Amino acid sequence: MASIRSKLTWRYTLALLGTLLLFSAAILVVRRSSVMREMTATSEVYANLSVQILREASTASENVIVTSDSLVGPVLNSRWQERLDVLPAYIIVLDRSDRRVYQSAMVRALPAGDLATLDDALASLERSSSTVFSTSDDEVVLVRRSDPDPRYSRFRVVAGLGRSTAEPATMELLGAMALMLPLLIGISVVASYVISGEAVEPFEVIRTEVEAITDGRSLHRRLPVEAGGDEISGLTHTLNDMIGRLETSFGALRRFTADASHELKTPLAVLRADVERAMHAPPNGNEQLVALEEALQETTRMADLVDSLLTLARADEGRLDLHREPIDLDPLVREVFETAVILGEGGALNVQMPVLQGSTVLGDRTRLRQLFLNLITNAIKYTPKGGDVEVSLSREPDFAVFSVRDTGIGIAAAELPYVFERFWRADRVRSRAAERGGFGLGLSISQWIAQAHGGTLTVQSRLNRGSTFTVTIPYAPVADGDVDGMGPEAVEKASAS
Repeated sequence: MASIRSKLTWRYTLALLGTLLLFSAAILVVRRSSVMREMTATSEVYANLSVQILREASTASENVIVTSDSLVGPVLNSRWQERLDVLPAYIIVLDRSDRRVYQSAMVRALPAGDLATLDDALASLERSSSTVFSTSDDEVVLVRRSDPDPRYSRFRVVAGLGRSTAEPATMELLGAMALMLPLLIGISVVASYVISGEAVEPFEVIRTEVEAITDGRSLHRRLPVEAGGDEISGLTHTLNDMIGRLETSFGALRRFTADASHELKTPLAVLRADVERAMHAPPNGNEQLVALEEALQETTRMADLVDSLLTLARADEGRLDLHREPIDLDPLVREVFETAVILGEGGALNVQMPVLQGSTVLGDRTRLRQLFLNLITNAIKYTPKGGDVEVSLSREPDFAVFSVRDTGIGIAAAELPYVFERFWRADRVRSRAAERGGFGLGLSISQWIAQAHGGTLTVQSRLNRGSTFTVTIPYAPVADGDVDGMGPEAVEKASAS
């Protein structure tokens, strides 16, 4: 599999090659256009030189035109022919009757087919000052000139220059391109390889560091972040954030495994001891029944733990569906309050409900009842005898508020961030015989239930002063004209509309 470095190298090289080819093509196009301009300008120079020679001939005392015979017709004096033969161009001199009195050696060397084409080109010069005349092996630019002085305008001159005269310069340019192109490509390959290596080097360093960090034992380490704010720095920050979340997740997983093992270890040991005691108990005594009863209690306890763990696992995977329906919280809160009164009687607690404002929410009645009972059970469990537990249901503009306030042992400020973590308990007691023994999963499940209903679960607490847990749940959508269960602001909006 090709590396990123090699891919970048070849792509840079291909991009440069394409650019050079386009640049070379543009140069050749411009060169062709400039060659045509240069040929036209040079042809004009030869035409003007011919005009000057003919002016000089016109001022001489000897005859400029001589007639050799009736078939050939008038021709230019040999003296001036020799002067014009020096010019390396296609030169044609015409008199006033458009008879050719002189043709240069290059014109005389043209084959019969090219001469016919030349006649057509001369005819087109009557309508323009220049034209292109194509021979069998060349391309000639023809221009027409005559002496601007009427005294010497008895002759017209047609001069031309072939492209072959400019070909050497063009061939030299092509040769230079053919020589430089491989050299430039070679340099670009080396430069691209070096530059791409420098570009991917930070990624290789990051890969090596991440490989060393994510072995499961070095999640505390972080990738070094270079100053500059470029894409690599952004990637490093993102990876560091991901590693931080992995560290938190792995730490939570280790604590969860350790706590779950600890929670199961004691009841399993007790269950084993009770079963062994029941097996060896005297047949006529009640010791066997006592042992089996204790074993049943531990089995029930483990079943509750496993059920809580299963609930959280399904919630984490998003596989725990809620059966949502409009629920009037008034009778539900009354029901859990009656349960709270019964639970509080054993500890001589004063359980009150000073506020009860009915509200309708969209939710799962069973889960909401579990949420409210978890909070009430917690408050009763951690409130000493003679204390107060207050349950209330009130309305806010956009959501219903259920709160449980107690005068119990409270939670230290340093422990508040961990109150909703799994297996966390305020008294940190792990003994199954403790008065307030529990699994530490109730608040985690309660928080998930609140969030699953689009609400929140928050806590305010002071050590030895008590705690207040508050649940907010959005109101259920209501039909037009139905204001039952809506908050006060929602009612006002509905009435105004």
